[in-house]
Amino acid sequence: MSTKRVKNYVNGEWIDPENSGYIDVENPSTGEVLAQTPLSTPAAVNRAIDAAAAAFETWRHVPVARRVQPLYDLARLLRDNEERIARTLTEEMGKSLPDARAEMKRVFENCEVACGMPVLQQGDKLVGSSYDIDGEVLKLPLGVFTMIAPFNFPAMVPFWFLPYAIATGNTFIIKASKQVPLTMQVITEYIDQVGLPPGVFGLVNGDRVVADTFMAHPKVKGVSLVGSTPVCRQVAEKCAQANKRFQAMGGAKNHLVAMPDAKIDDVIRNMVTSCYGCAGQRCMASSAIVAVGDATYETICRRFVEESRKVITANPLDPAVAGESMVMGPVISAKAKAFILDMIETGINEGATLALDGRGLAVPGCEKGHFIGPTVFTDVKPGMQIHQTEIFGPVVVILKADTLDEAIRIINDHQYGNGASIYTQNGYYARKFKLEAEAGMIGVNIGIPAPVAYLPFGGMKASQFADIKAQGKAIIEFYTEDKIVTERYWPEEG
Repeated sequence: MSTKRVKNYVNGEWIDPENSGYIDVENPSTGEVLAQTPLSTPAAVNRAIDAAAAAFETWRHVPVARRVQPLYDLARLLRDNEERIARTLTEEMGKSLPDARAEMKRVFENCEVACGMPVLQQGDKLVGSSYDIDGEVLKLPLGVFTMIAPFNFPAMVPFWFLPYAIATGNTFIIKASKQVPLTMQVITEYIDQVGLPPGVFGLVNGDRVVADTFMAHPKVKGVSLVGSTPVCRQVAEKCAQANKRFQAMGGAKNHLVAMPDAKIDDVIRNMVTSCYGCAGQRCMASSAIVAVGDATYETICRRFVEESRKVITANPLDPAVAGESMVMGPVISAKAKAFILDMIETGINEGATLALDGRGLAVPGCEKGHFIGPTVFTDVKPGMQIHQTEIFGPVVVILKADTLDEAIRIINDHQYGNGASIYTQNGYYARKFKLEAEAGMIGVNIGIPAPVAYLPFGGMKASQFADIKAQGKAIIEFYTEDKIVTERYWPEEG
């Protein structure tokens, strides 16, 4: 049987693009080759951009109430086919089915929020800004926008951008992750059915050649990216030099602060889910726990290690674990696994205590999979590499702080500022944490403070290179240009 080959979607058609070769798409649980994805050439990407630019000239004039109609249909189609998409996602990325289904819920939410564009895109008018003069602000689309998708959320992250770009009157092209292109292939099948004019939406596959072409092409008005901080920094610099808009959302080291008054049973259960969901491969995964006070630290270390031992690590599509609420699958690749193993060795060499060792885990029937079990370091000090580095795997470090002020200082001294949460029943502690912790998304008794689609998503410091965050009402500013009109009319001569 021949291996399935991934296609590009350009100008309303599925095509085999001009490419420099194909690479394998692997099931990270089993090592099975699922498909091959093309490495599109600049010429292939340019054709997609040209098609999107041509479509913009008509799409920008379509009334906003009509622009959102395909999104209503798309939300319905995606809901009706949620299980098919979730299983595709799990097969190629390795997260559990419950996690994949939860990801799809955010896809639906973002479609629904963007359907409110007739209200969200309204401008402002000031009657009488001066004598007989009115002022008006128009929010107008700009043209072709693009995004570079990550491997860890191949469905959700594109929908932080896609529906808003289209609903505001722009055209949009996605570069799917070369490691997990199949989820967007399936979603694009449904996009193809909702009646968007050719060129309004495009999908291209490949490596950094595609991203570089996006940033170099004069018709591309903006680029959105979720990836590592070094890559985000490069994208931000290139886009700024080319006078393009950009959203570059980078790395994270999210902290969970446990206060002495925290409800430990609920906290531990919440921490386990936060730290090990998607095998720690999500930008909102918590990988650093800060326990305030000696007693809290000792309790957290003991209880968290105990519960971490109970986490089931398995092929998430194994029927034997289908009914389990917490299943941890593999990391995405052999390369990712090797990096995580190197970081575990680094932690040992730095003098941290390896309280739970996830190395050497064997999953029956998945000998070629990329599995690492839950791993916990205690006696971790701020400044250690295992605390400073985004490991992006199921490795958790536990630190001790004497006071809440010290815990906040640990967070604020870190280069990343994506998310941070506090566990407490004390309103003073919670308020102080909300105001002083330098992270873009804050949780109070919430292990994963990822905002729903109605609210903006994004971090601070080295976790985000952009002024405008993703999704919700905030992103309308990214996809529209304010045009300010000042007007006056004199009466007709008699």
